[in-house]
Formats: sequence, C-alpha cells, structure tokens
Amino acid sequence: MSRKLPLAEGETSRTACARGLLRTGVDERTGQLLSAAVLAERVGWCVSLVSGMVSALTVEHWNTADVDTLAAGEDAGGRKLPSNAWMALRRLGWTVAPPEGVKANDRIVRMAQEQAGRALRSAKWRADLTAGVLTTWPGDPARRTADEWDAVREAVPGGQFLPSSVIKSRTRQTASFNAKNGRMPVDVFELEGAPRTARMLLLSACDGQQATIERADEPGRALLRLQLPTRPDPASYKDWTWVACPISLPPTIPAGAVLHLPTLRIHRDRVRADLAYTHAVPKTSRTGHTIALGVDWGLNTLLSAGAARLHDDGQITALGSGGQFRAAGVLAKQHRLRRLSEHLHAKTDHYQRLTGGDKQYSLTARHTVLSDEIRHVCDRRSHLNDALAWAAARWTVDQAITASATVIYVEDLRSMEARGMGRTVNTRLSQQVRGQIVDHMRHLAAEAGIAVVTVPARNTSKHCPQCLTPLRHRKAPDRPTAPGWKWALCPSCRWQGDRDQGAWRRIAARGLTHQTKTVTDRASGAMVIRTVVDKLETRAVITATADKTSRNDRSKTGPTRPRTTRPTPRRRRTPSPTRPTGPAGKRPEGHAHTDRTRLPRAAHRHQGVTTISTPTASRHRPRGAALGAGFHLHAHATPQRWAIPSPDTTSDMGSLS
Repeated sequence: MSRKLPLAEGETSRTACARGLLRTGVDERTGQLLSAAVLAERVGWCVSLVSGMVSALTVEHWNTADVDTLAAGEDAGGRKLPSNAWMALRRLGWTVAPPEGVKANDRIVRMAQEQAGRALRSAKWRADLTAGVLTTWPGDPARRTADEWDAVREAVPGGQFLPSSVIKSRTRQTASFNAKNGRMPVDVFELEGAPRTARMLLLSACDGQQATIERADEPGRALLRLQLPTRPDPASYKDWTWVACPISLPPTIPAGAVLHLPTLRIHRDRVRADLAYTHAVPKTSRTGHTIALGVDWGLNTLLSAGAARLHDDGQITALGSGGQFRAAGVLAKQHRLRRLSEHLHAKTDHYQRLTGGDKQYSLTARHTVLSDEIRHVCDRRSHLNDALAWAAARWTVDQAITASATVIYVEDLRSMEARGMGRTVNTRLSQQVRGQIVDHMRHLAAEAGIAVVTVPARNTSKHCPQCLTPLRHRKAPDRPTAPGWKWALCPSCRWQGDRDQGAWRRIAARGLTHQTKTVTDRASGAMVIRTVVDKLETRAVITATADKTSRNDRSKTGPTRPRTTRPTPRRRRTPSPTRPTGPAGKRPEGHAHTDRTRLPRAAHRHQGVTTISTPTASRHRPRGAALGAGFHLHAHATPQRWAIPSPDTTSDMGSLS
C-alpha cells in the first residue's frame, strides 16, 4: 500500500494512535494457530530480550556528558545526528548486544537502541531544569523572593513561560535530597536514578525484515506480520518464526488512513497494540476567527463554556447563556480514593519502619497486602481520571461544533496553586486533571479543524464581562449581602450572573481580541496566547444585546377580562374529579386534609406506575392498596412537575398569596 497520504486543499496530515488487541496468530512455518495466551507468551519472550538491552544501554550512558552529547545533535566529526534515536546512537558508537548465547537479528537491537535513545533525549530537559535550580538556590526554598524567581527563570531554558509549580516541585525534590544526605546533589543524574524500562516493542524502529502491516480485504481489518522467538533464549535464527496476527481496527481509524507499525505491550496476559495512523484533517489557523468557545475551570462544576461572536464592527456578543459540565459525583469519588491512598501509604510506611526490611517479620505479609492494595487504588484513580478527562474533552468539542466555533479558548491554569480555601478544597483544586483534559481536547478538536488556544487567566473571574469593572461576589442571587464567591454582581452596569458564566465570556472575548498574539510553541506544537495587551484588553468586552420582543400585533381588540377580588389559590394543573366512580383510584388534586382517617378515593383505576400489589401473606395491609389501583403511603405515581410541562392557566388571576 502507498505510504503517502493524498491531501486536498485546506487539509493537513495528522498522526494519531488507537488501541488494538492481538487475539490470535498463525505460525507461518508450521501453520499452527496460536491462542491469545501462547501469543502473549511468545511476545513476552521478545519483550524481555529487548527490555534487558534497553536497561543496560540506559544505565551505561545515564550521565551528564553522554546526555549533553546526544542532545547537541552532532557527532565527533561535526556531522548532524539523524532524527531517529537508534541511528543517532549508532553514529555515536553506543552499541548493545543480546546476552551471551542468545541469537537475535539486528532489528531487535534497533528497537532497544530506539527506546534507550528516546529516554536519554528526554532527560536533557530535566537536567537543564535541575541545573538552573541548583545554580540559583534560594535562601528559603519554601518561599522565593521576586528577585530569586527572576533569577531561576533566567537560568532555566524557556523559564519565562514555565509554570511555577514545575520549579517548585524540583526545588522540593532537591531539598529532600539535601535533608537526607546532608549535601546538595551534583546534577539530576545523582538526584534521580536511571528510569525504569517499559516492557514494549517499538516496531516503528524496524523495517520489513522484522514486521509489516497491511490492510486486509475486509473493511476494518488489518494483518500484522512479525518475527517472534519460539523459546525464551533463541540460540539460532531457526528459533525465530513469522507470525501473522489479524487485527480488528477501531472505528476511530478512518478507512483512508495510512497505517504504521504499532507498539506492542503485554497487559494482563494479553497483547495490546498501540496502532499509529496518519489521516487528513482540516487545517487549523491561529487568526481569522469570528466564533469562539470560551472555557472556564471550576471545582464541582468542572467546566463552564459558551460561544461568542466577533462582528465586523469589532463588537463581541454572547451566543446563548452557555453550559456547564458538572462532575461533582466523579470528583467526590476521586477525592475519596485520594484519601484512601494517603491512608494506605501512611500505614505501609509505618509497617516498613516496624519491620526494618526483615522479611521474616510477622508484619511483612500485611505490608505486602497493603502494597498490592495501593497499586489497585492507584489504578482506579488513573482510570477514573482518564475517563473524566475524555468525557470533559468530548463535551467541550461537541459544544464548539454545535456553535460552529473555529477556536476554543481555555484559560491557562498550569501555575494555579489553590490557597486560603481550606486544606480539602485546596487539595481538590490542585489535583484536577486540567492538563490531561486540554491534551484530549486538542486531540479531538484537531479532527474537526478546531484550534485550541490557551489564554492567560488574569482577572477572568474578577472583572465584569461587559464593562471590565471589578465585580462584587456574593453567596447567592437571593442573598446579595452575604459574602461569597459563586454569584457576581457588577456595581457599574448592573450585570449579574454565575461567576463561571462571567468567566467564560471574559475568556472568549480576550481570545478573540488577542488573535494576532497567538503563537505556536515549538516544543509541543500547542497554540498559546502568552501575554495580555492593555490596548486590546479594553476591547475585550461583551456587548449586551436587547431582549427580543414579539412582532405580533398586540393591539386591544376586545374588553379587558375581569379579575376577581378573591383569586383562587394556586392548585395543581389537573382538576379533581366531580365524584368518585370506584372504590379506589386516582388521588384528588389540591390540599389533602390531615384530619382524614382514610385515604381519598380517585376517579378511575387506570394506574400502572409505582403502584403496589395487594399483600396476601403479610399481616400489614396498606390502606387503599388494590391491585392496579390505589396508593401506598410511600408510592409516587403522579408525574413530576418537570416531566410534563403545561401552560400556566392562573397567570392572569392577580395575586396568589
């Protein structure tokens, strides 16, 4: 199949990844059908061989000199290093070989070099960050002064736009090393050991002599062919055979997408495949947007979003009242799991101190059980966060598609540190998966050609979206004098609304007026607005629109309807029956008197919702409980008021006090 993707005008290529599963395989030499367990075993032998070489190569070059040499991008002769990590390592002479007595082809060594080279390249950023923190070590590590913050940002590459939380976490790590060893670390390679080796096969580093993938004749199917060992320690090339594995492609992979060699990993005795593919998507632009979706972060109301339109005359108006993504239940469960994890960690540390590393101690078994439980709780938290992030991102992109928006503006809260709201609320705010949600949002928005841009979060909730006047925050709209933070009132233009509803208006308006200041980060490829310009900020206001009025002719054509001086009290919409027609049935409307000893009878017996049958064997017999008719004291058959809306027939009767 062709590896080139045809592109039309206004399209660009995009590489994404989807999950697949290898359920079976066929040994092409013997024709034997391999079950999922046998296939996982053979892939596991190959993974163990590769991960052993990766670990040896990473530990050997885990030092400042080698990492700097690899990051410099030039070899000893001054030639530019290739972009592929395995080719760069071979140019530098960093080789590795299988264990003695094991025979493997050169493509197996390639996968090991590629994985080790990626790990060593990623260490360069951490090394520079740690070096910048060490050279500008503050007098008080817990609280830097303004000058010390400026100094550390100058020492760190790209530190001007680096979140302060990243610098603080590296400072706490260094301070912990100092307290434990009585001295400062030399570099990050002393501060951190060599990273653990992930057990996986990077087939993308191979060619057709090790693995191939092609689409099958059936739609949604592909065939992966790769060489796998037939024993844990293959002694010759005869111990390697070709295995054909059919794959069911996920529906997220388009029919015209170009497939790439996947990454294989073992998960719960099954072979998982991370399927990479390239497909055509609409191009996104940094400027020229007229409809934007503003997104604001919250706690229980995780996201508040709404659309705004930029008109030709420069005015910005809101399109509707916006929406909210409420995840109070999921966040509460997340909070409970975090507290449980903290409790288990504290108990495990206590057992560790008591046992002192003695495996014969009686508490060692309990320590092992708690360690397994900690891993289980961590997996639950990870899966919950991932599901929440995907759900929130999908909701946001759907809102943008519905509003025909071409850009999503999200406030940048990477540096937010919750303070002054109590230990519980501060922790919940700090542990939200905002970065994960934005990453998923970019992934989903790219398929629809929608740009995702982060904007500064300064004063988005503090100033009025219509006049930029500082808002007065109150507890609720019906309590305008009670101090709070949820409800906002403007003392100038009299605008009032939910704090988050005002914030997304400010974010959308700020993004639309600062379009020309949008830049693309070279490292991540993300679009971002880094600074707020005062001149542009003065135009970032939402113009209030007049209420729509009816165009129908409302001229008076008859006499005014007389109003009684004693209006009827408001009752339920359905009138009560004139007289009962059976021994039991529907409950009458209006006020039920408390002095009645028997339940009132209703008009007919046609009731089927939440009624109960007549008990026969029990001594207790609910009053009025006939089969198919009547009510138990705790049954609710009348539909809720919001289930069947009906017109208000008493709106013209004056006061209903």
